[in-house]
Amino acid sequence: MSEEQSAPVCYRHRNRQTYLRCVRCDKPICADCRIDAPVGFQCPDCVAEGRRTMRKTRSSFGGGSRAGVAGTATKVLIGANVAVFVLAIVAGGSLSAVTSSSMTPLHMFGAEIGFVPGYSTDVPVTLFGNTFTTPVVAAGGYYRMITAMFLHFGAIHLLFNMVVLWMLGRILERDLGPARFTAAYFLSGLAGSVAVYLFSYDTFTAGASGAVYGLFGLLIMVNRKLRRDNQGIYVLLGLNLVLTIFMGFSLAGHVGGLIGGLICGAILTFTPRERRQLHWIGFALFLIALAAVTFFQTGSLDNRFDVV
Repeated sequence: MSEEQSAPVCYRHRNRQTYLRCVRCDKPICADCRIDAPVGFQCPDCVAEGRRTMRKTRSSFGGGSRAGVAGTATKVLIGANVAVFVLAIVAGGSLSAVTSSSMTPLHMFGAEIGFVPGYSTDVPVTLFGNTFTTPVVAAGGYYRMITAMFLHFGAIHLLFNMVVLWMLGRILERDLGPARFTAAYFLSGLAGSVAVYLFSYDTFTAGASGAVYGLFGLLIMVNRKLRRDNQGIYVLLGLNLVLTIFMGFSLAGHVGGLIGGLICGAILTFTPRERRQLHWIGFALFLIALAAVTFFQTGSLDNRFDVV
């Protein structure tokens, strides 16, 4: 028998003779199928198997090595805010309906269910209006503490929040992973809503500002854990708080969101790396605490906040 006839053939290309072999399984492989390894060559099957069994690298906070690199969750949140804003324009009939300085709630996703007494304009309250108020929440409209996070009083209000969300969200999503980032975002926004419910009885409130301020607090804690410089964040946060005070924005909502972000950041950064599953338990306990404070406040309110 000749040498040509006895030469092995590539296991993937039966018409190609070869003397190369995979260092792991010893299968014959041709030059097109070989994959360079630290020692010798490997076949495609062994390389694929090695990738499947290789332990995935996790970040300090439990996100995958590639989790959040594309900023998918951040983009989805921005898209949701913009989509609701567009729906508000359609529902209002014109752009002026969402850029008015009167901050009148828009009629969206439902018929009117009543009026808020005690306000000079008797602003109508809808099933999914662009604000929540203490009377409406106390009457059972707790969902507004979440839905208000996606509604804005005007294009500038929306633009400012989305720019900051884009700047900070991608960094945090990369460090935390999409799931933890999204959970912290909503908890921070809810903390801002709870703060408004506690301390701002006579205001209409809407916007993603509470959640966005929560990202400041969250990033401060994450940067401290990763030993990054926070000086720029402190300056930007300080400027925003000054603007909040002098422009008459919702101080309770902004500070409440900031504190919520700091708490979420503490849950993430003080939990030992080998016990990252406790992050979710910490988030759940924080959510329960926010709910408890909300229901306690409802019980303490008198009848003057009822919706008529």
